[in-house]
Amino acid sequence: MDRKASIISAIPIFKGLQEGQLSDLAEIAVEKHFSKGQIIFLEGDEGKGFFVVYSGLVKIYKISSEGKEKILRLVKPHDIFGPVPLFSGETYPASADAMKSTKAFFFPRNVFINLIKKNPDIALNMLDALSDRLRQFTIQVEDLSLKEIPGRLATYFLQVSKEESRSDVFTLEITKAQIANLLGTTPETLSRVLSRMREAGIIEDKGKKIKILDIESLKALAEGAKLF
Repeated sequence: MDRKASIISAIPIFKGLQEGQLSDLAEIAVEKHFSKGQIIFLEGDEGKGFFVVYSGLVKIYKISSEGKEKILRLVKPHDIFGPVPLFSGETYPASADAMKSTKAFFFPRNVFINLIKKNPDIALNMLDALSDRLRQFTIQVEDLSLKEIPGRLATYFLQVSKEESRSDVFTLEITKAQIANLLGTTPETLSRVLSRMREAGIIEDKGKKIKILDIESLKALAEGAKLF
């Protein structure tokens, strides 16, 4: 198995595929390198294919009519972005920028569709991954609609901790202002909530480094408990 196929084999949407199928995917995958701040595509651009990140970080966002940016989600290694136009052939519904130096595989739409016609297992894997993405998006909408800011922030910290192998110490990849944007609040409100979490002995924070001191209280906040 060559280098590209080996990387692709570790990506969840392609897990469980046979070596020959992975080689077919590697053959059509185009390696892309994006520098920090580089625009990958803009909302309304033709959906020519989808991307899978294998290192770096990508921001998916929309710009309001007033020119305000709203971050929809962050794409980390082994995650997919830009799949919406894959089968419909429509435009990208949001924009994507690299938040740090990023490497990704680009799968051209027409070539990929021809491949999955010959290998339906690839399409089934992808549908499963997209279903999982829809579930995550539903949870995100519920969090923004039903949870107060402490609950949203606690949920975010628990998610990052999980991604870091449930470590109680982790470094945030984005600024606190960007976290506030992602969670649907203001930087000032986020700072107040962080201060109250520190005072309650739930976390310690120094710059971008977060240390969870009381995991049970953090979980309780995520489930709707009040932060006094």
